[in-house]
Amino acid sequence: MNASYMRALVVGVLAWPALANALTLDDALRLAQNNAPSLLAESAKLQAATQAAIPAGELPDPKLVVGLQDFPIGGPNRGTLYGDEMTQQMIGIQQQVPSRDKRKARVELADATVERAAAEGRIERLNVRQATAQAWIRAYAVARKQALFKDFYQQNRLLQDTVRAQLAGGRGQAADAVIPRQEAAELAGREDELTQQRTQARAALKRWIGPAANEVPSGQLPDWTLDPHSLNHNLHQHPALQAYVPRTREAQARLQEAKAQKTSDWSWEVDYGHRSREFGDMVNVQFTFDLPIFPGRRQNPGIAAKQAELDQLDAEREAATREHIQMLDDDLADYQRLDRAVQRSQDSLVPLAEEKVSLSLACYRAGKGDLMTLVNARRELVEARFKQIDAIEQRALVGAQLYFAYGEPANE
Repeated sequence: MNASYMRALVVGVLAWPALANALTLDDALRLAQNNAPSLLAESAKLQAATQAAIPAGELPDPKLVVGLQDFPIGGPNRGTLYGDEMTQQMIGIQQQVPSRDKRKARVELADATVERAAAEGRIERLNVRQATAQAWIRAYAVARKQALFKDFYQQNRLLQDTVRAQLAGGRGQAADAVIPRQEAAELAGREDELTQQRTQARAALKRWIGPAANEVPSGQLPDWTLDPHSLNHNLHQHPALQAYVPRTREAQARLQEAKAQKTSDWSWEVDYGHRSREFGDMVNVQFTFDLPIFPGRRQNPGIAAKQAELDQLDAEREAATREHIQMLDDDLADYQRLDRAVQRSQDSLVPLAEEKVSLSLACYRAGKGDLMTLVNARRELVEARFKQIDAIEQRALVGAQLYFAYGEPANE
């Protein structure tokens, strides 16, 4: 097995050419952006919050007042509509007027709710893009492993030919003829496992992009720029942390609304009363005012509760920030470890495994080595090439997590 040929094959496999009806990572991200149900739900939630904010500062609807006053039920005029001068048919209008502080707090709360819905939409967008990229990377890695089997089977057939030639030349044992077929069966078992993994990877990708997940992943794994300094600088711009801004504003508005309960609402009412012609009609005007005269048992506990909720939110924000700092440091360390593993695999592990196969094959052909040594060397090469793709996949998965969380420009 030619070592330079095998290295070229690995490079070709990892740099998968664009195919018709193939799916690039950019395609998958675009489809997810347009079709992910969770993003459609977030868009509808934002629209709902925007519409709900429109009437936030408006006065309540006026009330129509219709009634009958001073209708006699006793005496000589009982049961008559116009027999008593006090009896009147009344129609009027009533308007409640919440205090200005309450209306201002409600406007603030509605605006903060809109901002919070928008922030939660950005969080979900990040989650969808990150999950889509990682699902595509897994599908891509499985496809790259499956592509190796064409070469694996070709090399297995060459091994069978070599064994037959050795046996025909009177070297080796008769049982050696079975070993290449055992290897072929083992390869078929590994290929079946990959078929299952491919189905699972497509199912995961289909969650985000729909039927297009059945297309073959193509192109190359993304080469994301992951500068630790820039990632740390962008940490506080993470949507999950930025969402605390409208949440805090929302909590502050609720606190102001609770404080505004100490201010009086009032209402006015104008009624027109119709009586019999000889008595004349009447007009009534009245005003009512709330009297928050027991704040210690009513308003103050509510204010204290909202203040405690605001304090709780501040503590949660600090806890979330520290958690993201830890996650970023952990992911950066993991990415650097995986980057070294990829380099080690490309520079030494795979080339050494290829060299071991070549040397074992040469020894076997020369009658200086046994077949099992060669077969074991071939197994090690298969594992080395699989582990190489695994390391590249894991590095890309962690890279996607870092890039979309802390490295992606806001306008993408």
